[in-house]
Amino acid sequence: MDEKAAVENKPGRGLGAPSLVPVEEERSSASSKDLDDAYELYRGQDVTDIDPREARQVLRKIDWHILPLLMGTYLLQFLDKSSVNFASVFKLREETNLHGQDYSWTLSLFYFGYLVAQWPAGYLIQRLPAGKFIGGSVLAWGLITIVTPACRSFAGLAVNRFFLGCCEAAVNPGFVLVMSMWWRQGEQPIRLTTYYSMNGLAGIFGGLLGYAIGHITTGLSPWMYIFIIFGSVSLAWGTIFLIFMPDLPSTARFLNERQRIVAVERVAVNRQGVKNHHFKPYQMWQCLRDPKTWILFVMAVAAQIPNAAQSSFASIILETFGFDVLETQYLQIPGNVIQITSLLLSGWISSRFPNMRCTVMLVGNLICVACSAALVRLPVGPDGTDNSWSRLAALWLCSFQSVGFSLSLTMVSSNVAGYTKKQLTGAFLFVGYCVGNIIGPQTFIETEAPFYTSAYVAMLVGYSMKTVMVIVLYVYMYAVNKKRDREAATAGSGLSEEQEKEAIEQGMQDVTELDNKGFRYVL
Repeated sequence: MDEKAAVENKPGRGLGAPSLVPVEEERSSASSKDLDDAYELYRGQDVTDIDPREARQVLRKIDWHILPLLMGTYLLQFLDKSSVNFASVFKLREETNLHGQDYSWTLSLFYFGYLVAQWPAGYLIQRLPAGKFIGGSVLAWGLITIVTPACRSFAGLAVNRFFLGCCEAAVNPGFVLVMSMWWRQGEQPIRLTTYYSMNGLAGIFGGLLGYAIGHITTGLSPWMYIFIIFGSVSLAWGTIFLIFMPDLPSTARFLNERQRIVAVERVAVNRQGVKNHHFKPYQMWQCLRDPKTWILFVMAVAAQIPNAAQSSFASIILETFGFDVLETQYLQIPGNVIQITSLLLSGWISSRFPNMRCTVMLVGNLICVACSAALVRLPVGPDGTDNSWSRLAALWLCSFQSVGFSLSLTMVSSNVAGYTKKQLTGAFLFVGYCVGNIIGPQTFIETEAPFYTSAYVAMLVGYSMKTVMVIVLYVYMYAVNKKRDREAATAGSGLSEEQEKEAIEQGMQDVTELDNKGFRYVL
């Protein structure tokens, strides 16, 4: 019997009543590869015995301990990878001898490194303790950032950016997996958008720091201080992350033994388990055949092609609008405020109201389509400075793009089960993320400056394609849910108590969402 078949047809544990099957008998009937890493804790408690007040207390402890670690790490990874944006107007390009498309290639090479490391990082996160692996990655990228001022040529900067991308590759897919380890499906959007909003805070912090550094007239060149400061902070934070980030709820030192059981039982109802460190080939093939994988991949490519305008080229774009060097730093702040506000609002709506994620994504995408169309169509004049404030407002509002991408990550954390399949789906999504970010900088063609027509057209195409794919994803998942409801012969979208028990048990035995007929997609 293959490992997939071994998981199917297991007796349900039963969350509404104690299991009638002895623990050892049930364990022997399932391959040890199928059982979740937290299965022993899960077996030790019935959800019906957990006081809701106790569950809320555990949730608060998780929020106060885990979420700040994710937020700080995400803020620093964005600062470090975007440091070239802040440095670009402080003679980085001149002192590293960048010419023509060299600057664009230093941006793309970061994502080549991210792309190359994506599959190994996903595999190692599954096989190794996740907290320690991510913490080690933070230390590595902090070290690479702090030595960037030693690069004085395109070749040196290109190698530096490539390896920075390799080291940061673990963060995004790792955090998607962390989401499903600690929080229920309905709790995930607001937590994910909270840590994702650190991109906006990093933009504000980076802009203010860039403005302050721009007034330094002695010592090193101003652009060097940006890398030295950001890298030093990352090294310190990586140490904190290694010390305080637990690998699993079942090993969390900030929870007592009873609270660890509650933490595992809380997320068991996701029907996805917590973590399984065994790589399962059948889940890999299933991932490749799953339409969601490819829909999310195309969405990620389309979402990230416009990203260069919001990150690495933001300072340069503002220069082409006619603003001076210091103004390019602080005029990025309103866009970052919009990003933070839109992310937190979208996360709250998606957590507060069931099955609103695709709708919220669609609204955010349509705003971006309208604003990128304005960037394409508004007259710019002979020197590119006409309608500068109108175009600046449109660029700020394109910050809504983060809404669609962040909620697409919850499609992996909430709607994919089977740990191998989940990490591979996340890897595919971030391969698309890399492809889009590799393409994006190349649309800023040096010979088109200061107009960058190709870049603005690429933004409009990317946002439009992303909008279409959100609709396709919604229709697919809605159709699957309705088909399963009919097959289960239930009223509405609910499951019988016995079917619910079996679905949760299969989740703890690492059954994928395609095989677990009790699984329903969050829309």
